[in-house]
Amino acid sequence: MTAPTRTTVHMLRHGEVYNPRKVLYGRLPDYHLSELGQQMAKAAAEALADRDVTYVVASPLERAQETAVPISAEFKLETDTDIRLIESSNVFEGKNVSVGDGSFRNPRNWWYLRDPITPSWGEAYLVIAQRMFEALQAARVAAEGHEAVCVSHQLPIWTLRRYVEQKRLWHDPRQRQCGLASLTSFTFENAKVVGIRYSEPAAHLVALSPNARTAKGA
Repeated sequence: MTAPTRTTVHMLRHGEVYNPRKVLYGRLPDYHLSELGQQMAKAAAEALADRDVTYVVASPLERAQETAVPISAEFKLETDTDIRLIESSNVFEGKNVSVGDGSFRNPRNWWYLRDPITPSWGEAYLVIAQRMFEALQAARVAAEGHEAVCVSHQLPIWTLRRYVEQKRLWHDPRQRQCGLASLTSFTFENAKVVGIRYSEPAAHLVALSPNARTAKGA
């Protein structure tokens, strides 16, 4: 029998974003990496330097494209763009959404919070999971027999992981295992996922970030 083709796709969350107003930036344009975020992207590139990466692709949002730059440079590759890797849509974009503060204190917004399972405030978890799984498989095909890096965002990556692990998609956002510039790595045999690994190559830098636990729209 022919041995299965092994391919690894690394889902990389972007680095810290410059967000002085501390709003949920979501899909809003013109939110770029902070100086610390750029260092996080370089740390991720260094962690991947000895890997067999042949394909790099990113969400169209600036922070994801910028996170991909040192990785593409490391492997002398162009960065492709895949709209399926984009952040989820959210009705609270541009607003402060700290727990118990900001927009959540306004009764006019409580209707948007009525359904945490779908959820009612933004793109359905199942839609996120399905488009992310399509992007995951597309990256696998592009790097077949090698490795790919997909730069995306916290909620889409975490939703994808739960989808692949066949867990319920709705969850407590505080329990997500998807830190800034973290890697969630899917190993395939042919088209089947046979393993998932998680690592935080920029953990030493995340500890320096005052926004590490409160990154909005990430």
